[in-house]
Amino acid sequence: MANINENTRYLRLGVNIDHVATIRNARGCAHPDPVRAAHMAVKAGADGITAHLREDRRHISDRDIERLNSEISTPLNLEMAATEEMLAIALEHVPHASCLVPERRQELTTEGGLDVAGASPGLASVVDRLRSAGIRVSLFIDPDAIQIKAAQAIGADIVELHTGAYCEVALEGDAKKTATELDRIAEAAQQAAAGNLEVHAGHGLTFDTVSPVAALPQIVELNIGHFLIGEAIFGGLDSSIRRMRSLMDKARTAASGVQSA
Repeated sequence: MANINENTRYLRLGVNIDHVATIRNARGCAHPDPVRAAHMAVKAGADGITAHLREDRRHISDRDIERLNSEISTPLNLEMAATEEMLAIALEHVPHASCLVPERRQELTTEGGLDVAGASPGLASVVDRLRSAGIRVSLFIDPDAIQIKAAQAIGADIVELHTGAYCEVALEGDAKKTATELDRIAEAAQQAAAGNLEVHAGHGLTFDTVSPVAALPQIVELNIGHFLIGEAIFGGLDSSIRRMRSLMDKARTAASGVQSA
């Protein structure tokens, strides 16, 4: 996940391996191993690995983070709530990046973006302490102008735009709402990039919804997890990642106006 502004055509893929751990934890045993999945993801074309250490440890464990950070040479993106406990863990392991996300115990998955504009001053302190340790800081936000300005104001390096609303209406087949949500993402990506924020995106992306987002030139990284792990049940993890990688590359190439070799 290193900066690659010199090559704006390339779009990085971060693979989230949380739900390999979810399956493992269903039996309370050691299999399947999320670290093994991370190694496989990198071989299949992932540019980075994302893992969300939740406060309730429902999937990824502290030991998983320790192993991922020491055994995977590809950059690790640690998703975390902006709490003192998670800050201490991040400062201990010093991953390549930390993505701050909202977290509620009762939610099945992250349901929306972080309210940076309405956050307490403590959020700015967490951002500052992470950056002081050499950790790149990403804020997972809705594609909203106010949130982007707030992310700039507290010194974030990156914003990850929440694509969940777009994916929901796209899968429902509502063309008008899909276009509206895609426009929101495109406008937010333009605003963030103009404000010197690196732009990532993710949440809910599938083979059917990834291409329009991948075509947006300001976005330099997509983070995808649940869908890829689900597809791996039917065709294997290698196959699901390679297909996603191919769709991303084709969309970016087509958008740039450059013909494939």
